[in-house]
Amino acid sequence: MATTSAVWREVRVLRHCVNLQQTRRQVVFPKPRRFSESGEKGWFRSLFVHKVDARKDAHSNLLSKTETSSLFKMQFHNVKPECLDAYNKLEVEVQNKLHRDQDYPCEVVGSWNTWYGEQDQAVHLWRYRGGYPALTECLDKLNNNKEYKEFRQERAKMLISRQNQLLLEFSFWNEPLPRPGPSIYEMRSYRLKPGTMIEWGNHWARAIKYRQENNEAVGGFFSQIGDLYVVHHLWAYKDLQSREETRNSAWLKEGWDSTVYYTVPLIRSMESRIMIPTQSSPLQ
Repeated sequence: MATTSAVWREVRVLRHCVNLQQTRRQVVFPKPRRFSESGEKGWFRSLFVHKVDARKDAHSNLLSKTETSSLFKMQFHNVKPECLDAYNKLEVEVQNKLHRDQDYPCEVVGSWNTWYGEQDQAVHLWRYRGGYPALTECLDKLNNNKEYKEFRQERAKMLISRQNQLLLEFSFWNEPLPRPGPSIYEMRSYRLKPGTMIEWGNHWARAIKYRQENNEAVGGFFSQIGDLYVVHHLWAYKDLQSREETRNSAWLKEGWDSTVYYTVPLIRSMESRIMIPTQSSPLQ
């Protein structure tokens, strides 16, 4: 019996040792923490996103030319193909009348027909000096103008659809002034991810210097009403070959590649239009 008891004691000791070793080998892994549970943005995301200092003001105040107080309107008119010539003649007549009339605080910056991109499309860029009050004053006067009402009714017969946006001008971009031409124009439109406009502006404020060599930079704008977080960059070139050479030369300048690297992740979609100025356009 003594011998049996000793054996059982030895068995119990061995079992205890085995259990102890197993316990020591166990590794307790902490519950994975999601990035959203952290007070920081997460180290992985910081490898790819160029951080911008937090701001406590609307991006429209931080990025626009506050000294000019100008508001811009971009119009996109999709015209019936058989009506495009008649539409252009009608627009020339009305735009010239508005330019000559000092009672209307608006002016045409440029008018184009799309050459490559959406076909049979007219694009117009208007400036309202004085901002929203000037826009309101102009619309009130036009709504009481019998001749303008007749023009709109006639124009409506020629259109398939139309769209507009109210824009502000980037403070660091060139002022869109009249040009003699002849030129073709490219409007590159970027739809940005919400919340990235300040970051976009920070990068382009440094990058615009790389695109001034051939006087190709015309104007840069961002939307306030209409499709939001939309940016339009307007460029002028002698022809398509000049466009290709000018764009390729930008890649030879140190710093342009980093601009592209940091701004591409901010874009949801983008579009390029090649446009031909209409007869009445101040930008020829």
